Amino acid sequence: MSSHPTISSAMSLADLQREMAAAIMTPLTPDEQMRANAPDGRPMSEVAERFIAPNSRLTAFERLEIYNRQYWFRLLSALAEDFPALRAVVGANAFERLAIDYLAAHPSRSFSLRNLGSMLPEWLASHPQHAGRRQRLALDVVKIEWAFIETFDNAQSTPLTLDQIATLGGDSRLGLQPHLQLVALDYAADDLVLALHKEQRRSTSEAGVKHEGEEEVGRNPDRPASLPRLRRRLTWVAAHRQESAVYFARLDREEFLTLKALGTGQTLGEAIETGFCDSTKPEARRPKLVQAWFARWALLGWICAPELDSLMQE
Repeated sequence: MSSHPTISSAMSLADLQREMAAAIMTPLTPDEQMRANAPDGRPMSEVAERFIAPNSRLTAFERLEIYNRQYWFRLLSALAEDFPALRAVVGANAFERLAIDYLAAHPSRSFSLRNLGSMLPEWLASHPQHAGRRQRLALDVVKIEWAFIETFDNAQSTPLTLDQIATLGGDSRLGLQPHLQLVALDYAADDLVLALHKEQRRSTSEAGVKHEGEEEVGRNPDRPASLPRLRRRLTWVAAHRQESAVYFARLDREEFLTLKALGTGQTLGEAIETGFCDSTKPEARRPKLVQAWFARWALLGWICAPELDSLMQE
């Protein structure tokens, strides 16, 4: 048996992977360099030498720095690509600071960057200082942008037809399409987000979003985009998918609450009661409203049944 030390004797493969991952995932310095010290205080040069050999051109530190920088550049670019409206609302530089703090708290844990921003709405709600004076608007914008991602990617179940829906009773339990996302907003910000997405597509080059301190043409990256004046107004929106395209539909409060209740497992009767709780809609108008909702839901395919196969066999 060889007496030469091996990785397994000095450091297990799992330990090596964890240490290298921790070094690569350490946030960069403000000037986008690798930090001199690891989070535990050790010199990063010593950390690098534990698993990376120098070569004729680069030290172990410099070789590790390449991975560290590219990791962060890719994640920051991915977040900017997924949340271009939030970036416009808070400003490019503020968005980068926000993104770094968010990623430090919620590092990537999936093989896919699709899930990178999954916790951003909740995180921003608890760290509103990152949004500056546009806190409430930024929270609405990030909720809409994450709903867009969920709607675009989530599965689609077989929807119920209007004839099938007509056979249901008050004790029936329905499901919502997995791609249907229901969002309650303080501002009517859905149109604003769509407009900012269109502007981003026009202005972004094939190379992707700039981030290495490059100023966007025509404005200071520290300054948020000029936006139309929006008045605070409670707004309820459904994001849904039709033929691979995402659309936003405005809902009345009662319709929104009814759909939310159906999505949580309430029976049809319970959901309608929840939807009209504290409603100012005259009781005489409510049956026609519910009928109109179901006609729209059937047309757009929003409603499915947990036991659709057995339902269709009856």
